[in-house]
Amino acid sequence: MKYDIFFSICQTPVGGYTPDEPTMFRNFVDQVQAADALGYDVGWIAESHLSSQVQKRHREPVIPHWQGEVGLNVDFLQLASHVFARTKRIELGSAIMNILCNGGPVAAAERVAAFLSFHGLDPAERRRIHVGFAAGRFDFMNRAYGVGPRTAWERAAWGPLKTALFRQSGEIFVRLLRGDELAASELEPLVLSRPQFRTDAEWDRVRELAGTTADTLEVPPYYQFEVLKIVPSHFRRELLQLVAGSHDGPTQEHLNQFLPVQVFNLSITSAAVIDDTQPPVAYTAELKFDGPWRRDYMPRTVFVFLNAQEGRSAEQRRAAAQEEATAALGAYWSALDGTVDPKKVAGAADNAIIGDPAAVAQQIRERFHPDDRLMLWFDFFNHDNARVIENMAAFREQVLPLLERA
Repeated sequence: MKYDIFFSICQTPVGGYTPDEPTMFRNFVDQVQAADALGYDVGWIAESHLSSQVQKRHREPVIPHWQGEVGLNVDFLQLASHVFARTKRIELGSAIMNILCNGGPVAAAERVAAFLSFHGLDPAERRRIHVGFAAGRFDFMNRAYGVGPRTAWERAAWGPLKTALFRQSGEIFVRLLRGDELAASELEPLVLSRPQFRTDAEWDRVRELAGTTADTLEVPPYYQFEVLKIVPSHFRRELLQLVAGSHDGPTQEHLNQFLPVQVFNLSITSAAVIDDTQPPVAYTAELKFDGPWRRDYMPRTVFVFLNAQEGRSAEQRRAAAQEEATAALGAYWSALDGTVDPKKVAGAADNAIIGDPAAVAQQIRERFHPDDRLMLWFDFFNHDNARVIENMAAFREQVLPLLERA
């Protein structure tokens, strides 16, 4: 099993306290340096855009109940440069880079190429960036960049259409990073059909609005550009690992035609969905991966509520951890009320591990496969910097020995 760590840099009130922005960033630097010293493999850093507090004043707020800011990191690559200069061994990942907004997939690919060109100048450099990329969870960020439904029927079809748009955007992103010369006319077209919709009624409504009874519906292009190629182009591609934030099988298959693309999952992805996710056929059939698909190619986000404080009994530690978990998870799901499928929330309970070191070790043994990669989330609704680092250390120093002896 591999152990990564997730950093949210989430500026939201906890117990009536909201740190200012400099404090949030200082805490993050302290924690990522501690993670490096403690031996965590990859530090995954949340990326977000624009104020989630201000968007509550929109006509259609996406997260109307959220207090504070979902995240303060708006540029994973710039932050990665800062972190690599202050650490020795930890690798870094984006969780997740939105390739629809902020210039779209062409701009995103060029930024990644530029970063890798500087990062790889030292021939002794071996630390990779794991670029998790997706279409963005909160559409208010995309809307600010002009990305969204353009007609009534596109609005009705936006869920499936956004999935198809991400697949096409991902193709642009991946192919440009591969070094391709690419024109928009070469892309797989955006086509919708009944299997992409949950019900016949939804599909029929979209066709009615589009004025057609055809079995397929081609979407007018979102991207129109003549042949182009990003520069710089001679960066060290072995320092890049791509990770798609989508469990959509056709999307995985499509992107893996071009480069090895792993799979990212979020905190609301249930264990059943993760276990059912199969590697793309192309992963082992067409591309030169380092051996066959492995479970650790899909890092699993896990909430960690660990209490190893001295002077407390095992029962007291477990009770304190449970109290922290109840408060934090309750605040989180309340803040996201109406923005995620309630069934997903109900199915995500196993994504939290709660208790003293012995209880946490036991839960990991029971819930996870020995070959999994866990993305441990210690700073979840917790602004106590010292306590977060204490828990990170307790996991490595007290939980891991119990797992290794199992």
